[in-house]
Amino acid sequence: MTAHQESIIDQFTRQAVHYSHMPGHNDEESLRLLMHLVGISGQDTVLDVACGSGIVACAFATMASQVTGIDLTPAMLEQAQALAQQRGLSNLSWRQGDIERLPFADDSFSIVLSRYAFHHFLKPGLVLSEMARVCCPGGKVLIADAALPPEKIDGYNHFEKLLDPSHHRALTLDEFRSLVSDAGLQNPRLAFYKMEEELERHLAASYPNPGDDEKVRQLLREDLGVDRLGVGAHLRGGEIHFAYPVTVIFAEKTG
Repeated sequence: MTAHQESIIDQFTRQAVHYSHMPGHNDEESLRLLMHLVGISGQDTVLDVACGSGIVACAFATMASQVTGIDLTPAMLEQAQALAQQRGLSNLSWRQGDIERLPFADDSFSIVLSRYAFHHFLKPGLVLSEMARVCCPGGKVLIADAALPPEKIDGYNHFEKLLDPSHHRALTLDEFRSLVSDAGLQNPRLAFYKMEEELERHLAASYPNPGDDEKVRQLLREDLGVDRLGVGAHLRGGEIHFAYPVTVIFAEKTG
């Protein structure tokens, strides 16, 4: 296991319970958007890559035939199993494993997706090529994650790395487009939304290195009304809020 993978497991083992209850992650409108974009039906088999606590997988399982979630962190998968049981869903299965080498045969799923995870990947192109490999011809591949303008990417990455030491690098929209093209996927389409967070609530669910929480506060205070970081920091009722600019890119595997 690499040092980066160990960092991810460390962070998300500690975040697991909090992650499951964060309002932005549970936003029903954005979950419905993802399902609408791929045209989910009762015949679909779905793979959720880096599924975390199973929020997306469980949403898709309300409509799909079968959903599989895979994640590196056992504590996250425990939360996912608990969520499925809580919601009375029996058409889900969970795997612990490395998303750079998905343990599934070619052409196994009609929908392959990943939400809020690509910024953790050291080799996002490899992950996407694996997602395309296990997607069946005529199926769809979807990514939802923060995408930043080139002039704001460095500031954003610094901000996110302070919040979450397992953050690697967010991508620009052009980089996402290139990844999709390189993976041989066709007919890419885009959608956009924002995931708003209140700073102190978000910090309470995160595990920055000692002292970095105050650096995050200072960064956002200095960015109020300026937006060098790309997250639109603003005050609401005396509290600092910010919003992740989420891009959804989805495409088809045609052959």
